[in-house]
Amino acid sequence: MIHVRTGATRPAVNLADWLRIAALDRSSHAAIVEPGRSTSYAELGARAGAIAEWLSGNGVEPGDRVAVLLPRGSDAAAALFAVPAIGAIVVPISDRLRARQIEYVLEHSGARILLTEGEILTRLNRRLTSNARVVEVGNLPARGTLTPIDSRPSDPSHIIYTSGSTGLPKGVVHTHGSLGAGVDAVIGYLGLRPDDRIASLLPFSSVYGLNQLLCAVRCGCSLVVDRSPTPNDIVAALGREKVTVVAAVPALWTQLATATSFSSATVPSARIIQNAGGHLPVPIVRQLRRAHPGAELFLMYGQTETFRGSYLPPGLVDDRPNSIGKAMPGTEIHLVREDLSLCEPGEVGELVQCGPSLALGYWRDPEATARTFRRAEELSFGPRGQRLAFTGDLARMDEDGLLYFVSRKDHLIKTLGHRVGPDEVLDALLASGEISEGIVTSEADEVRGERIVAVVVLAPGGSLQALKRFARAELPPHMMPARYLVGDSLPRMSGGKYDMAAVRRWVSEGLTPLAADARR
Repeated sequence: MIHVRTGATRPAVNLADWLRIAALDRSSHAAIVEPGRSTSYAELGARAGAIAEWLSGNGVEPGDRVAVLLPRGSDAAAALFAVPAIGAIVVPISDRLRARQIEYVLEHSGARILLTEGEILTRLNRRLTSNARVVEVGNLPARGTLTPIDSRPSDPSHIIYTSGSTGLPKGVVHTHGSLGAGVDAVIGYLGLRPDDRIASLLPFSSVYGLNQLLCAVRCGCSLVVDRSPTPNDIVAALGREKVTVVAAVPALWTQLATATSFSSATVPSARIIQNAGGHLPVPIVRQLRRAHPGAELFLMYGQTETFRGSYLPPGLVDDRPNSIGKAMPGTEIHLVREDLSLCEPGEVGELVQCGPSLALGYWRDPEATARTFRRAEELSFGPRGQRLAFTGDLARMDEDGLLYFVSRKDHLIKTLGHRVGPDEVLDALLASGEISEGIVTSEADEVRGERIVAVVVLAPGGSLQALKRFARAELPPHMMPARYLVGDSLPRMSGGKYDMAAVRRWVSEGLTPLAADARR
């Protein structure tokens, strides 16, 4: 059952109506709980109203893009509702990115305004170069009236950046309708309630982290933001704050499950545990079940482009711990061969999803949009009149209709809960001037999912140590290579392209011919 407040005088089409309604019906209830501070729904609505009024008063119009570069907390939450409230499109940016990545998102999205704070700007290694007007939210009024404009379900509300098949970040355009449908489906199958306390451990710039915020406001429950530096501290905070819902990605679950405090001091208040963002190893599934036998564990699958796709009912987890379950309500999932015919049970095929939570497409990239999102009329399956998303993920389905993730179809690297484009990492390494060419690939890693490996040829006078220093300064942690292999040259096929099969053998066997100055 979906718990929705009734204080609206008209249908809540604009996502910001969720906050407006909660500010009326749940005014004194804690909306955002963070270290040393609790913000009620009335306060959050007033803060969002002030930001929305300032944006409108400074020329921001429907369809304009406004980037939000803030740490998880009440200001970020207020900004993320204020922007769509006036019909503009919000572009969430992770505060862990470096200047290079932030500038790319600002330029590509065409953001008019960057809402941020001085502390983040100080942490960057240099001043941002951008056409966006930089505004520190601390300088804006504290209170205003949140009055969302009427929006259609098809109106864009968010551009969420992730890595695309080219390796460069792609802006996935979600609408008021797609996010609304996805959130309502998730609330429904999880059974979220107004008295829940949802942990926020993931960045609002990811669709999974944003989901925790949207679900909390939609239900009128509390979002508990934790920024603890170590797994033991996170576990302690979750218990201290009496969190009832915990969502994380495999890398974080692995860290939490191996924390010394996890088995000895569990979170007794937890009633729902969720995993998405990658395959959770079966041993970690077993550990979570032992540590929280009274909690329901949901193993889920989704992408930025589809919001959420499938979930495994908790009653099946013990018997099918490696499954990603079945399609969520209102969604269809098909497994498709290369010739676009449907797979038989047990056969591996590309996972194709249709339903109301699909994104509109990729910002400023009609070709990629046409490749990923196709209409059912072009295919031999799917409901007529609807679009389907070709996810690029390979999976199989058993005789009972349960899905099992196999691998990525393309070469994207899934590491630490992120999808990383090898070309984007390589672009940064080449910008150092320390290498003349390179290939970025990956190898399996139990904790990260995959770890990034850079196979490079040093430029004349180039230094491996200098390359590593440059990468640490220019790349966020999840994009930094964990291993470097240096060669005199890179293998090529007869047509001149790199021989990726040979590179992967080098990585797995360490056979690269080392350059003479590799140790410098």
